[in-house]
Amino acid sequence: MSRRPAAVAASLLTVLALGAVSACSGNSSASTGGSGSTPTVKLMAGGLDKQIYLPYQLAQQLGFYKKYGVNVQLSTEQDGGVGAEEAMASGQVDMAGAWYNHTIEFQAKGKAVEDVVQLSGAPGEREMCTSKSGVHSAADFKGKTLGVTDLGSGTDTLTQFLAAKQGVKTSQFHRIGVGAGSTAIAALQNGKVDCVMTTQPTVAAIQKKGVGASAIDLATTSGATAAMGGAYPAASVLARTDWVNSHKDTVQKVVDALVATMHWISTHSAADIANKLPASFVSNQLVTKADYIAALNEDKGQFLPDGLMPAGGPKTSLATEKLVGNVKGSVDLSKTFTNDFAVQANKTEGFKTTTTPAGPNG
Repeated sequence: MSRRPAAVAASLLTVLALGAVSACSGNSSASTGGSGSTPTVKLMAGGLDKQIYLPYQLAQQLGFYKKYGVNVQLSTEQDGGVGAEEAMASGQVDMAGAWYNHTIEFQAKGKAVEDVVQLSGAPGEREMCTSKSGVHSAADFKGKTLGVTDLGSGTDTLTQFLAAKQGVKTSQFHRIGVGAGSTAIAALQNGKVDCVMTTQPTVAAIQKKGVGASAIDLATTSGATAAMGGAYPAASVLARTDWVNSHKDTVQKVVDALVATMHWISTHSAADIANKLPASFVSNQLVTKADYIAALNEDKGQFLPDGLMPAGGPKTSLATEKLVGNVKGSVDLSKTFTNDFAVQANKTEGFKTTTTPAGPNG
């Protein structure tokens, strides 16, 4: 997961920053309401304005959190600030809109965190490279300088994984943190990096400016499967296992809302989705609304229609973590995710599921 948000409209970031401050103050509020009251959940995402994370805000815009009886207070990561998964693990917020792989990393560190609903089966990332780079696949990474969101982020892990699969050692290329949005674009324009791994709408902006092109597609489930050997579950909702166990009704309401959102995404066009999102998300200093819609049309395949963890996904993620050295011991994948809430959400609404769900061993 790229942990830091895209740097888009300054006014948007200011508003979201205030939200993040509010969300990070005090303890969990989900259990403070009396009997029969609407629970409040604080959820921080790894960049609300990124297309890979659009379901969290879309659920709010569609009124689904309210419909399913939960008040979700959204906030977003800030450059240089605490990551969403870290804020969740420390209790600053109740839930994190972050990548599934963090549950594996947390378990390796002795912390019990689980994925309660899976929103995407691909990272939503593309390796964007300049024409002079000569990079057409990870086999060409030797001797190159590659931009990642920041060192230790999901994009950093993926970059190392892609290289390792092609027999390229980490010591044979250089990685630097370039953020996302305008800072990632500037790194390409100024020759600071040969490539940068990033998401929409930054990808669309890079293409429009003519400073780079997609060399590796991790933006769709089919692309991720081809490059990584299997579906790679990315955007999800993470929470501490002890919190989940003591707030199951509240978790179910959040998952109900997001599963309904994923079904809505799968049955509506990119233009419909863009029309529901905040105007500053889809039209800003990086992209026009038309650009945003075109980009979403291209990468909409990353989203899962039913919120289920796909079969093989956890195994692919674990293999990634082990190959880059983030995890060295044994991991019990059955404790890193649950499909129970998503299964119930689909059953409640009568939605037909199409994702083959992962079993306990991933």
